[in-house]
Amino acid sequence: MVPQSVKFIQASLFRIQGAGKMKIHPMARGALTYAVMWPTGCLIQQAIEGKSPRDYDWARALRFSLFGSLYVAPTLYGWVRLTSAMWPKTNLRSGIIKAVTEQLSYGPFACVSFFMGMSLLEMKTFSQAIEETIEKAPPTYKVGVCIWPFLQTINFSLVPEHNRVVFVSICSLMWTIFLAYMKSRHENTPAVKQ
Repeated sequence: MVPQSVKFIQASLFRIQGAGKMKIHPMARGALTYAVMWPTGCLIQQAIEGKSPRDYDWARALRFSLFGSLYVAPTLYGWVRLTSAMWPKTNLRSGIIKAVTEQLSYGPFACVSFFMGMSLLEMKTFSQAIEETIEKAPPTYKVGVCIWPFLQTINFSLVPEHNRVVFVSICSLMWTIFLAYMKSRHENTPAVKQ
């Protein structure tokens, strides 16, 4: 027997439409997409480092999957819903406003959350997570400011709302490769004794 709570979640995330077609809730689609795309970006970054699949850090890929699907996708979904309610039009002007607003609000939050969250998933102490975030978040954010406004202007002005999280997740594959690089930067080099 299936518990009522499981039936409720299934009914909320998946809706059966005519002819047996299943419609997946946009947040569930985003979570599934991020569960695959983020570890893929991590593995691509490891391949770029020169690692073979035998030498991949599979635990790091799992952390990327967990963080992407259980944290990034829901927060991004919420952000997209909020901005769509604030600026419901799908035109270039609204797209630019949303993109700029995102870079000033969600962008720094997401960047700091990434380094803090991933560090804590690595079982680092809170102070170690803060230290790494202070070191890596500002340069990462600076690169993001150069890329994401353009992608988000397209996203907010041309892409229908129900496909926005998926569109962003596809764009984020390349970004995730960069995040994986920034996250692993300095971890692979031994400390220099003074």
